[in-house]
Amino acid sequence: MKNSGERIFLNRIIVILITMILITSGIMMYVNRLLDYKVDSMKPNYHFYFIGQNKVDPFWQEVMIGVKEGASEYDVMVEYNAPRFTNIEEQLKYIDIAVLSNVDGIITHAFNNEDYREVINRAQEKGIPVILVENDLPNSNIDAFVGANSFQLGEKAANLMIKGTGGIADIAVIEGGGYEENSSANDNKVNGFISSLKDNNFMNIIETKSSKLGILSAEEITENILKNNENVDAIYTTNSIDTMGAAQAIIDNNKVGKVKLVGYGDTEEIKRLIEQGVVYGTIIGNPKQIGLKSIETLVQVKQGKSVSTFIDTGFRIIK
Repeated sequence: MKNSGERIFLNRIIVILITMILITSGIMMYVNRLLDYKVDSMKPNYHFYFIGQNKVDPFWQEVMIGVKEGASEYDVMVEYNAPRFTNIEEQLKYIDIAVLSNVDGIITHAFNNEDYREVINRAQEKGIPVILVENDLPNSNIDAFVGANSFQLGEKAANLMIKGTGGIADIAVIEGGGYEENSSANDNKVNGFISSLKDNNFMNIIETKSSKLGILSAEEITENILKNNENVDAIYTTNSIDTMGAAQAIIDNNKVGKVKLVGYGDTEEIKRLIEQGVVYGTIIGNPKQIGLKSIETLVQVKQGKSVSTFIDTGFRIIK
């Protein structure tokens, strides 16, 4: 009887142990499935690379805010890089890195330069879609352009300049492209501006300069223009940094009200300069929308959806 009771007790213990082992195994399997699901859900859908024109212009900082919002909305990972100041060689290097890294897609700014077409072709040959933002590149193998029509933006800036000067002016153009002087063919904002004024005998573009190092460069360029050419009574700039630099030189040379400045951007500083009459007015795209739409468009391309080759994010006139 004693042995029988012990045997029954041991059998119960064994059953309990087996049951506990099975329950523990089931819990572990469930936990592992949850962990696997969590890891999978943390994996981004795509890995994109975004290359901006520079890091200092508030416009590009706003674009990046839109990019981050788009990345969160569409669950993608985006690497971001840009030269500190506009620099073609450095920008092309970052695009090359993106191509060599075999990312899922590239969003970048480009100038009207054959080197950009070549690196874009290399990306497409590897099956990497390319979206351009802010400045379109004609005859390039891109999937879409996201931004305002830069040529039309230049035309609007010319109209604003005509209003500001009464239709009679000797104009200096400062292009923020980081190129050598007289390189206006590289920037559609300049092309549109010049095209709109070419048949106007009273609106004369007498100088074109190119900034290279940011606000100090634009300020120095404007200083030289005002000192060396007394006929200049109007200046057109194509980015926020140059607009602020030119404005500072106008202030320093006591030319407020005498030299009309039409620029680009809508920072709080630029708005203040407009209120003070230092800047006559500016044209600005929608940088945050550009960033968001560039991510949205690239995701659609990756999903095999049909997208427009031109996603127009529009622009505004601030005066």
